[in-house]
Amino acid sequence: MSDSAARDRDDAETGSALAHPAVAPDRTAAYGDHPDQVIDFYAPRDGRTAAPLVVLLHGGAWRAPYDRAHVSPLADFLARRGFAVASVEYRRGGEEDGRGPDPVAGRWPETFDDVAAALDALPVLAARELPEADVRRIVVTGHSAGGHLALWASARHVLPEGSPWRLPAPPPLRGVVALAPIADFRAAVELGVCGGAVSQLIGEGGEFEERAAQVDPVALLPTGIATAIVHGVEDIVVPPAVSEGYVDAAAKSGEMVGLTLLGDVGHFPLIDPAADACAIVAEEITQLAW
Repeated sequence: MSDSAARDRDDAETGSALAHPAVAPDRTAAYGDHPDQVIDFYAPRDGRTAAPLVVLLHGGAWRAPYDRAHVSPLADFLARRGFAVASVEYRRGGEEDGRGPDPVAGRWPETFDDVAAALDALPVLAARELPEADVRRIVVTGHSAGGHLALWASARHVLPEGSPWRLPAPPPLRGVVALAPIADFRAAVELGVCGGAVSQLIGEGGEFEERAAQVDPVALLPTGIATAIVHGVEDIVVPPAVSEGYVDAAAKSGEMVGLTLLGDVGHFPLIDPAADACAIVAEEITQLAW
């Protein structure tokens, strides 16, 4: 496929995914004092109880213009599939850095403070706000930068000693389904993913090395948590090579990570309820949740 055809495909897929109106949650709860420290809860639409809980982390290159609203149709889609859903907001980068038109990616360490705090608070908040959820059956999913955060959240028990986000034991998850995740920071930097978002998030040189040891998923293997990745073969936003790097690193660590590559699919159909790829995502979550 030519570069122009690939861009046209990406534009069409992005337009389709973002054309859905935002879906209001059933309830929202705060896990901190900042306005972005909130979780939206969606009850299963079929009225079931003891439903598996899907924790949803949105993408958007860790940048402020992209918030949880754009994945609310996906949250509703999963709720209509019988899941309870918790869609997490977190602090993102907001200022322009002078190197391009996009805001800075992420806030260090606030982005990670928030994801850790949200996941730690979730069992209590879900029990209160979403009694339909079974907090013993949690699957974490996320798209793009949110896919990175999903992988990271499942690996906090293997963070270096002294990390403020380290857990003493593996989190009680059924598994992780990462959608086109920024899963290998070095590969992402080499490929210029999202306009240099990784370097904006954690810095360069020695700062990159120090911080990558705490937040780059390939540095946090093996995790012992069941992990599946779904990635479009035609993705030009986060090329599949980024996920393939993570899967290869996992294999070298002695851990098997499932990788589903979807032909004729780019970056955004994975979160587009109108796309067949979204149904495949739901099936991957189902396989782990049940």
